Amino acid sequence: MNIITLEAITEIRKLKEAVPQGKHIITGDIRRSSARLFRKIEDRRIDNVLALCEELLSQHDWALGIIAFDWAYRVREQYNAKTYGIFFGWLKNYVRGWGDCDDFCTHAFGELLIRRKELFSSILEWTKDEDFWVRRASAVVLIPAILHNDYNGISPFMISDALIGDEHELVLKGFGWMLKCYSQAEPETVKKYLIDRRTVMPRVAFRYALEKYDAKTRDALLKL
Repeated sequence: MNIITLEAITEIRKLKEAVPQGKHIITGDIRRSSARLFRKIEDRRIDNVLALCEELLSQHDWALGIIAFDWAYRVREQYNAKTYGIFFGWLKNYVRGWGDCDDFCTHAFGELLIRRKELFSSILEWTKDEDFWVRRASAVVLIPAILHNDYNGISPFMISDALIGDEHELVLKGFGWMLKCYSQAEPETVKKYLIDRRTVMPRVAFRYALEKYDAKTRDALLKL
């Protein structure tokens, strides 16, 4: 294992030991450590950095995962044709919590989609995956593109239509969150979509999607 990943493992262990019993490490402390450790990496070419990320992810530790996903985002200017396969492998093998899923997808993986819109067809296939984390990711990974108003060639409604019958609550909340973000960019378009789908959309997703509307609009839609 590389010396920098060993240093990260040691640092996270010390942070855990310093936390009072019953408490958790503060995410901000992890991110500060991540930034400092990244500056110590001499070879910051993407292949080397992603290999280091893999070493951290293989430890199956939440805090080390934060560092890995942060480092992957820091080399975003170097994303290339191989990056999707690496990232999807991480999604399948290492994402096992909503925090992992959302951190990875709203930063590194979401940034990859912004830069390579042609990947949307592959992401649409995630909606059929047996792993519910992958299905949740199919919606969440769109959020950065939506929030940056850079989603030409990406269809959020195709994702929500594919997930609308999903039975897992975290998947429903995920695409509801995505629609909530989309409502900030195109409020009338999303409003019409919600009205049209009101009889088939699970209520938990419907409520999430309404959160950014004004109270009058929310109340009117909830009464439909």
